[in-house]
Amino acid sequence: MDYKNDNRVVLTLDAGGTNFVFSAIKGMECIGQSITLPSNGDNLDKCLSGIIDGFSSLIDGLTEKPVAISFAFPGPADYPNGIIGDLGNLPAFRGGIALGPMLEDRFHLPVFINNDGDLFAYGEAIAGFLPYVNQLLAESGSNKRYRHLLGITLGTGFGAGLVVDGNLFIGDNSAGAEIWLVRNAIDPDCFAEEGASIRAVQRVYHSYSKHSHGKPLTPKDIYEVLEGKQEGDLVAARLAFQTLGVVVGDAIANAVTLTDSLVVIGGGLSNAWKYFAPAMLSQLNGTISRTDGTKVDRLEVKVFNIEDEEQRARFLSGQRQQVSVPFSNRMVEYDPLKRIGVGLSRLGTSHAVAVGAYAYALGMIDKKG
Repeated sequence: MDYKNDNRVVLTLDAGGTNFVFSAIKGMECIGQSITLPSNGDNLDKCLSGIIDGFSSLIDGLTEKPVAISFAFPGPADYPNGIIGDLGNLPAFRGGIALGPMLEDRFHLPVFINNDGDLFAYGEAIAGFLPYVNQLLAESGSNKRYRHLLGITLGTGFGAGLVVDGNLFIGDNSAGAEIWLVRNAIDPDCFAEEGASIRAVQRVYHSYSKHSHGKPLTPKDIYEVLEGKQEGDLVAARLAFQTLGVVVGDAIANAVTLTDSLVVIGGGLSNAWKYFAPAMLSQLNGTISRTDGTKVDRLEVKVFNIEDEEQRARFLSGQRQQVSVPFSNRMVEYDPLKRIGVGLSRLGTSHAVAVGAYAYALGMIDKKG
């Protein structure tokens, strides 16, 4: 599907715990000015009124009628039916709020709500990392192509989305790809998000830091310690991002045993890629044991860092060879190297979510005719 030249307009919302940002998307690009309003997450009436006001203001500023509203909203939720459950960062949502139906009644437009991890993965599958990798393969002369993508977001939480052969995988309970709940590799009694989030990086740093700080450092501060731009404890900073890499790598390893897909990573913490990626790749290409202690590869596939020039070249070249067809003079191409690639968002996380929301809405409209 190619919506880059589509003239239809879709209204989107970036729903944060502090602010709601409303935008209009056309041809997978924002048009006009975005509108930012406070979320008022602790007051349901103010929150819902703000959502209505935000979309109303967008419509008032457009010269053409939008065809849908499509956006990411935190879960738990019954996304297909637009009903939001009990949210942590928007406490006013309790007991099930029919947000989608409310907006449909108000604006007489189809409304599509999804998880931000899902829409991030969908945007990167349509116009970001997935087509980027396939283009590289085509340019290298390889016949190999990828059709599936696991998208990971690292920030306040640890989110994910899965796109299977061009289709967003939501699951039967709107709970597909909830990677944050897999076991934490370092502390198996905890879930992975406890080791793969902003709070995790901060906790590890301040647990090991011997440097006196007036206030807790943010992950950006800790990153700048490693970059030599801020005073701090270098050992603790390295350990903070290495720990992140171990937990993320183990979680992805569990996931790709099922998805056998490319993996794209976004979110604010992805900016520290060079400091956590080595530990992540070490987990993915590491080993796991039999009961007798014999080591076997953690994954059936080899994982390559697409951001590294040497690894990218090895990923693209594979192990192409010609093998003969029995009882024939014919030769066929064979590449025995089972491999996937992991890399960074090509669109930027927020734009990928917006592109995903736009394409999802138009795809659903087109499907329904």
